[in-house]
Amino acid sequence: MIQFLKRNPFWAIAAIATLFAVIYWGIMATDRYVSRAHIVLQTPEIVPTGLNVSSLLSGTSGSGDLLLLKDHLESVAMLRTLQQKLDLRGHYSQTSIDRFSRLSSADVPIEEFHEYMASRIKILFDDYSSVLKIEVQAFSPEIAQRIVKALLEEGERHMNEMGQRLAEEQVEFIDKQVKELEARLFDARDALLAYQNEKGLVAPTQTVEAIFTTVSRLEGELALLRARIKAQSTYQSQNSPEIRRLRAEAQSLEEQIAIEKEKMARQGGDALNKVSAEYETLQMRAEFALELYSNALTTLETTRVEAARKLKQVSVLEFPTLPEYPTRPDRTYNIVVFLIFAILFAAILQMVMAVIRDHRD
Repeated sequence: MIQFLKRNPFWAIAAIATLFAVIYWGIMATDRYVSRAHIVLQTPEIVPTGLNVSSLLSGTSGSGDLLLLKDHLESVAMLRTLQQKLDLRGHYSQTSIDRFSRLSSADVPIEEFHEYMASRIKILFDDYSSVLKIEVQAFSPEIAQRIVKALLEEGERHMNEMGQRLAEEQVEFIDKQVKELEARLFDARDALLAYQNEKGLVAPTQTVEAIFTTVSRLEGELALLRARIKAQSTYQSQNSPEIRRLRAEAQSLEEQIAIEKEKMARQGGDALNKVSAEYETLQMRAEFALELYSNALTTLETTRVEAARKLKQVSVLEFPTLPEYPTRPDRTYNIVVFLIFAILFAAILQMVMAVIRDHRD
């Protein structure tokens, strides 16, 4: 065996490396405890109508919010927060931890610290079930659980801060719009009142309708009167007092009808049909301004409620577990995988050397 290894140094290197791997993972590697949690994000709906700021938070629903949360949990900002609360640098750089598993130093640059923690904090998004799975490895079961809890608390706080900041910006914007719409409403109302005072009419449209009703009634009376004149002309003289009286009444009705029609429509001046049309335009503008102002007020109050309430709530499907025994590293698995790769590596190098020797010969 020794002679074989001397003749095949690559196999000797593979054997020595495997021996070191067995010693490290079998004896030296420090136990790591794993705490897990499965979460989803929910939005408490307390406002059935109006602007929903929580829907603006990510531009998408469901998975979009979870992906935003995942990105924040993996960020340097979150790592700094965890460091302040739990002193992760001190925990992961303990000298009792084997040198291959521990953080090289408690004062390493943040980039190196973040890269190291990426191997200890795993956050996976299950697209099928829209669940965020958090897995934290630590060298103490209590620390592992506390890190997971801190991730959940800080993640929920961050999502709500984002939503509330957006809501506050919306409130400020809508409040400005409300003031502009209020001024627009007052201008439209003042224009309507000024027009009414100028024309001396409170409701020109109703006045036109009343005149039209009067004209219709007078024309009906005139038609009946003409029918009587025609009927009496068949047996009375045209100069009879009765015929002359009826004709005088008919002429008075015709003159009155002409006067009333002149009020409603004339070539120039303030005809009532023109006044009514202008009044209806001003009234429509005032009603439209009032509707816009009313909707803006409703939206403003709705957004204020959104800004004050909790927009996102982390619903825990699996609460942060307290590990009872270490599950990392997976010693047997690591040794077997290392052995397989060592054998493959040695075999490939052996074949390469054999090919080289054949070509030399």
